[in-house]
Amino acid sequence: MDFTDPLENLLAERACERVIHEFVHRLDLGEPASVAELFTEDGTWSWPADGRLVEGRAALRDYFGSRPADRLSRRLMSNILVTLITPDTAVATSYFSTYRVDGYEGGIVPTGAPVQVGTYEDAFRRVDGQWLLDSRVLSLPFGGPTPRAVG
Repeated sequence: MDFTDPLENLLAERACERVIHEFVHRLDLGEPASVAELFTEDGTWSWPADGRLVEGRAALRDYFGSRPADRLSRRLMSNILVTLITPDTAVATSYFSTYRVDGYEGGIVPTGAPVQVGTYEDAFRRVDGQWLLDSRVLSLPFGGPTPRAVG
């Protein structure tokens, strides 16, 4: 990649945005454990305010795969800003809102306020031509407990 080529820069930025969207898509509509594939082998996910740090693909697979099977969630991503640092590294900031309930058995759940509103600070690394998350840091200024679905 020619770091001064605007088209190559745009394609790299778009690839990183795609990883951000793929992450929430897999959590909400796919197999949550598969988000580990979006990280580098030594990638990390952390929530400093809560003291959580998950390191490496195997640990990430276990962590995200341990979500309750009866959890219904939808995440909204916005204000995604990707900045290339080098031809093979980038950073991004994105905002998210999470709507979710546990105990979901089907049908429509009455809407409530989001249970989380925050930001992700991401670092990306290109490995064998593929952009992957090297680290993802969660900041959560608005949050509350996950409610139970009322049947």
